Amino acid sequence: MASEIAARLRKLGIVLPPLPAAGGNYIPAKAMGNILYLSGVISADASGVITGTVGSDRTIEDGYAAARACALTQLAVLHHHFGGTEEALDGVRGILSVNGYVNAVAGFPDSSKVINGASDVLVEIFGEAGRHVRAAVGVNALPRRALVELQMAAEIWRMRPISRLKAATRKIHD
Repeated sequence: MASEIAARLRKLGIVLPPLPAAGGNYIPAKAMGNILYLSGVISADASGVITGTVGSDRTIEDGYAAARACALTQLAVLHHHFGGTEEALDGVRGILSVNGYVNAVAGFPDSSKVINGASDVLVEIFGEAGRHVRAAVGVNALPRRALVELQMAAEIWRMRPISRLKAATRKIHD
């Protein structure tokens, strides 16, 4: 069975980044029932942490790209959580919430425009299942001078999608 999400990632030319190293005494993801809570990740790319302050040395567009990078890192965490296979992201039923923190100058009014970088890519990848509730907050500092930090929660299938398919097939044939 081909993975719809993996096919969409390929079509969009998206390659998930490597998993981030934990920055403290916490785990990257924790499931409670069918909700998977993801720890915050800071903006990073192949060169390292994307740093700066929107409204000072960084633009809204820079922040948008950093928020998008955070969302892709969160997808890498989800991908790993579901075993890292081609079908791994099919374990995500939907994105529930996104909390975005923007390193910005005092009084910066456009944090929502920055965090749209995360929201837009999640909808591109998951369609309607990627729509979520959200907070976009300007802050005066983030770990490692990161430009953006993103925390998410996703609804997941209790069983992996492949297992659900096998279970449904058994019921049909029994």
